[in-house]
Amino acid sequence: MTFVHTWQLRARFAQALSDMYGTEVPAYTTLVEVSEEVNARYMDAMGEDAERLGSIERVTAERHGAIRVGSPEEMGQVARLFAAFGMYPVGFYDLRDAASSSVPVVSTAFRPVDAEELAKNPFRVFTSMLTSDDPRFFSADLSRRVREFIGSRTLFDAELMALAERATAAGGLEEQPAQEFIARATAAFELGEEAIDHAWYRELEEISAVAADIAGVRGTHINHLTPRVLDIDDLYQSMQARGITMIDEIQGPPGWEGPDILLRQTSFRALDEQRLFRHPDGEIAPGFLRVRFGEVEQRGIALTPAGRSLYDEMIAEVDRRLSTRSDATRVEVATEVWEENLPRDERGLRERGLAYFTFRAVGTCESDRQWDIEELIEAGVVRAEPIVYEDFLPRSAAGIFQSNLTGAGQRNDDERGTDYDIATLSEIVGTPIREPWELYAAQHDASLAAVCRDLGVSLTTHTN
Repeated sequence: MTFVHTWQLRARFAQALSDMYGTEVPAYTTLVEVSEEVNARYMDAMGEDAERLGSIERVTAERHGAIRVGSPEEMGQVARLFAAFGMYPVGFYDLRDAASSSVPVVSTAFRPVDAEELAKNPFRVFTSMLTSDDPRFFSADLSRRVREFIGSRTLFDAELMALAERATAAGGLEEQPAQEFIARATAAFELGEEAIDHAWYRELEEISAVAADIAGVRGTHINHLTPRVLDIDDLYQSMQARGITMIDEIQGPPGWEGPDILLRQTSFRALDEQRLFRHPDGEIAPGFLRVRFGEVEQRGIALTPAGRSLYDEMIAEVDRRLSTRSDATRVEVATEVWEENLPRDERGLRERGLAYFTFRAVGTCESDRQWDIEELIEAGVVRAEPIVYEDFLPRSAAGIFQSNLTGAGQRNDDERGTDYDIATLSEIVGTPIREPWELYAAQHDASLAAVCRDLGVSLTTHTN
């Protein structure tokens, strides 16, 4: 009998969600089609350099999803479910203060953590949890009612969770239970058909459209699925040419002539979706919600802690300059700041210890002396390859959320916010949340050690 391994379960799950979401949101299918056209054009124009940050096969298959849950209990269930697909929590993102609008959530991303697993299928799910205990957004009475509502629903049935536990323990499933597992897991994220309590939903929406999307309905759903593209500027223009309304700008670093770093994201605007509402008089009637959208991403090079510090400084400088200038867009100002502060090539990133790379020996050299890694690269003895940034940026995620909200919502900054950090969320998900940079550093260091071993040399500097 065929055994379906963990990574194969993950690949099937990603494809099943993509098929389901394309049925629910037809514009997503258009987004995927345009992404593939853009990638093909980029490949034709750039040749081998096009695959500097990943093979075209991987990029074409790549997706990340986003879901939202309402409580620590639901977050813990999500962690158990995704573990069956070889997806583990990486990174802590507090979106409450990353957006000017009301976005009362903290998040992590469930993804493969091993380089080989990422290469097989890099599916990620950005998962946000409602902070209903944060008094900046919720009164004591509303917080209590939200907890009661969330506590009365079941997102993942017992049969699904039993299959998840079985798959986790065995590293996969036999074919028949694998099919059932994928079907049940996909169904758990379908858009619900149950009528929504109109008054309850609108009460929450006054506080936050995100809160209403999480706690105003009886289930959860895919909020967006995100293909990866090699040229997001081309994608943005191509989608507009098809008559699809995009958000105002691309989030994250600007497009410039130097190396792509971290993550750039954009989306088409949330679309009106017809839903059934139950009104106070008992009438059930159709209405519309705008909560789901189509996002696309372009991934760059992972940065070291020093690189992230520089990135944060550059973002702050962009904000400072924009506050005193009305003659330029954010992208124009960001490009200026990037050109003033970032090296224009990968070697510069390495020499300043700003980004992560892997190294492999492709030749031979004298072994009776110490070498600098850049000497070996220059001599053609070692090849350096950038490590792709596999994670997310709080401000960009909040910017995407905010650009698709129906209103700014409410937040009382006179109140003290509830404390959440990576340790708190780790307790909630039931397993330590990994810091992204630790995973990149381990890859980087292991590759340097392999170079030393393969060439029989020692290195004078480690560019980490």
